[in-house]
Amino acid sequence: MSGPQEIKHVQRVTQPSIRTPIPGRYLFKLLVEIILFAFIAFIYSISHKWLDNFPHLGQVVMVTLRFLMFLLGASLVVRLLAMVYRGRKHLPYNKKDNVTIGLSNIFIMVVFIYGFVSSFGLFGISFEKMFTTVSIVAAAIAIISKDFFADIISGIVISFSKEISINDFVKVGEHRGKIVDINIAKTAILNEDDDIIFMPNSTVFTSDVINYTKRKIKKTSIDFEVATNSVHSIEELEEQLMISLSEYHHLIEPNSYLLRVVHIKKDFLVLKFQYNLIQFTREMERQIKRKAVRSIVKNLNMAKIKELDKSDL
Repeated sequence: MSGPQEIKHVQRVTQPSIRTPIPGRYLFKLLVEIILFAFIAFIYSISHKWLDNFPHLGQVVMVTLRFLMFLLGASLVVRLLAMVYRGRKHLPYNKKDNVTIGLSNIFIMVVFIYGFVSSFGLFGISFEKMFTTVSIVAAAIAIISKDFFADIISGIVISFSKEISINDFVKVGEHRGKIVDINIAKTAILNEDDDIIFMPNSTVFTSDVINYTKRKIKKTSIDFEVATNSVHSIEELEEQLMISLSEYHHLIEPNSYLLRVVHIKKDFLVLKFQYNLIQFTREMERQIKRKAVRSIVKNLNMAKIKELDKSDL
């Protein structure tokens, strides 16, 4: 007879999904917008009865109410979309990314266009006359504001692209730094001197962009020039630079150090010292580069002192 068989139950452990908490202030604003939208919609629905006696004033009030309803309705849609997106991506409400910034830029552009179209209603211009008027001045508007609209469209494209994101460390043209904001017309870059540079979105869109954050190899380069007679051996100088960065060896990939000759001139050499960081951060790169530059200066000064001592002898 076989003994009793033991039945083992395997329980699956499911970890609860972490939900992004919605701040009370955000919910309060959402509730206020819903109440205002409902109140203005109610006023708009009953305003025909008592505004018929005031033709011009009634028209202004009706256009204003329609614009406010559109403004609040668009704001509600953007807020709800942002809430859904933040919940799926677990993005805190005190942080922004490309999608949330793109939604804000689209909201501003749509409200601006609707406000421009609605302004014709204040003067009693019908939609047929409005399109006729717009077609007449469209060429002038396009010429005057083409750069502005190019920046808006470029900003929206950049916001929803995957090439660059907020907090990415990039190089745009001659400027190098961290992207801190992408607004409706400008992209803000914090450079290595802690200066904020505002670049037109169209310039960022059409420029060659190097994204140091998204590339797999976090390579850092330091270019410098040395007098030909001050360098006895490239290998020796490379070894000295590696020793000077010994306290950062755990942050730098092994065997990634390289000191190479870029140009050979008559009286000096153009050198480039390179190494790969294991994980790229702006502050880490600045610290390591500062240490390397000081070591380069120290070695050059020591070589110069030796040359002077030889000349004295």
